[in-house]
Amino acid sequence: MFYFQLVIMAGTVLLAYYFEYTDTFPVHIQGFFCFDKAFSKPYPGPDESSNVPPVLVYSLVAAIPTITILAGEVMVFFMRSEGMLEKTIVTADCCYFNPLLRRIVRFLGVYTFGVFTTTIFASAGQVVTGNQTPHFLSACRPNYTALGCHSNLQYITERKACTGNPLIVASARKSFPSKDAALSVFSAVYTVMYVTLVFRTKGTRLTKPTLSLTLLCLAMLVGVVRVAEYRNHWADVLAGYFTGGAIAVFLVTCVINSFQQTKPPPMPVRPQRPESVLGMPMVALPCVESPLEKLSGTQVRGGSGLVAGLHT
Repeated sequence: MFYFQLVIMAGTVLLAYYFEYTDTFPVHIQGFFCFDKAFSKPYPGPDESSNVPPVLVYSLVAAIPTITILAGEVMVFFMRSEGMLEKTIVTADCCYFNPLLRRIVRFLGVYTFGVFTTTIFASAGQVVTGNQTPHFLSACRPNYTALGCHSNLQYITERKACTGNPLIVASARKSFPSKDAALSVFSAVYTVMYVTLVFRTKGTRLTKPTLSLTLLCLAMLVGVVRVAEYRNHWADVLAGYFTGGAIAVFLVTCVINSFQQTKPPPMPVRPQRPESVLGMPMVALPCVESPLEKLSGTQVRGGSGLVAGLHT
C-alpha cells in the first residue's frame, strides 16, 4: 500500500508537470469580438513583475503549512502521551515509523498531493476553456484592418488573428480558473483546518481565529491583486477559490479524517473454551427444557405458596 501511494504521487507530479511546462495538452483557442472592452485592458507585463509574483505565492504555499504542521505535531507529540502508542507497519513486522514522524509524513504528504491536484484541476480548466484574460487584445495585437473589423459585433475566429508574441498570447488564453488563487486558498484552508482541529489554546479564545483569518485574508488578497492588475476576471478568481477550497475540505475530512489521532485497534477477544475433563474438551450441547421439569417446578412453587400460607 505504501508503494502504491508513491506511484500515485509520482503520477500526480508528472501530470502537473506536463500541464505546466509542456505542450502535451494544447490550449483551446476561442474567438473574440472586435474591440471587445472586456479584453482590452492594458498589458500588465509578465507575471514576475506582479506585486504578488508566482515565486512569492509558491514560497508561501510551501512554507506556511510546512512550518505550521511541524510546530503543531511537535507540540502534540510532547503534550499527549497516547501518541506514543501509535505504530504503523511499513514494510515488515520489524519496521515501524515513529508516531511523530508518521503524522508529519501523513499530513505533509496529503498536503503535497493536494497542491499538485489543485494545479492539475486549475491547469485543466485553463486548457479546456481557453478563456482570455482582461489584457488579451493588448497581448494579441490583432490587425483589425486585415481582419475586416468594422464594428464591435464582428466575431473573429481565425487562429492566426494575433500578431503578438506567441508565448504571451498563449499565456493570455489561460485565465479560467485562476491558478494562483486556487493554490492560495487551498493552502490557507488546509492550514486553517489543521490549526482549528489540532491546536488547543488555553487562556485566550482569539489566537486561533486571528491566525485563521490572517491566512484566509492573505489568500483572498492574491485574487484581489490578480483582478486589480488585469490578469484575471472576477469569475476566474472565484472559480479558483472554489477549486482550492473544495479540494482542501475533501482531503481533510475524507482522506485524513479531520486530523484525528489514530488509536491502535483493540486486541481481538478469544472465546473462552469450556472446561475439559481429563484433558478432553467438553462439547457444549443445547439444553432442552423437559415437560417434567416444568411440572415439578410448578409443584414446587405451589408447595412453597401453601407453606407460606400456613405460616401466616
